[in-house]
Amino acid sequence: MTIRIVLADDHPVVLGGLVRLLSAERDIEVLASATNGTETLKATRNLLPDILVLDLRMPGKDGLAVLGEMRRDGLPTKVVVLTAMESDDVLAAIRLGARGVVMKDMALRLLVECIRIVHSGGVWIEKGVASHAVDRLLQRESGIRVMAERLTPREVEVAQMVADGLPSKHIADKLAITEGTAKLHLHHVYLKLMIDGQPSRPFSATTLEPSEPRLRG
Repeated sequence: MTIRIVLADDHPVVLGGLVRLLSAERDIEVLASATNGTETLKATRNLLPDILVLDLRMPGKDGLAVLGEMRRDGLPTKVVVLTAMESDDVLAAIRLGARGVVMKDMALRLLVECIRIVHSGGVWIEKGVASHAVDRLLQRESGIRVMAERLTPREVEVAQMVADGLPSKHIADKLAITEGTAKLHLHHVYLKLMIDGQPSRPFSATTLEPSEPRLRG
């Protein structure tokens, strides 16, 4: 099945690189590209792509504004967010419905993998982004209340360790559980805290491999 995509980034070099990268994949078709929020919304509404790859920082309507309007309009397109930094904007994007978050310095092949996983119904959040998001939530009183309401005691332990930046293997060692069980707890923590009430979906957390080419911009 072909994955139909619209790309949005305000950096022409990055946008051109993304078009070339994704167009080379047999199962991906790039329908359109855009350099600002207004163009992005127009292309998404007219073409109804399977996936929108969206830069959060764009002139005019930024990525969050685009996500907000897509959510209001009930558009079925799934969104993969491109971002250069771990910020509160990323958490806001997830709450607005983004199903993938890709850092711009991640390996290019991971973007392709992310698109395929999100298209199949999964969620792809890079580990550093997930850690930052949980950490920010822990810093707010409302976040602590949400944790108490939504998480089991074991999941609270895992969330705190994630906020401290521990990888799943170290979490497993500390809790005397298998790494697979630790990843399952992380999966539950993420879905309960970050994706307000949505049904559970497969989860992928990735690590950056420095030998791969990077997104720039």
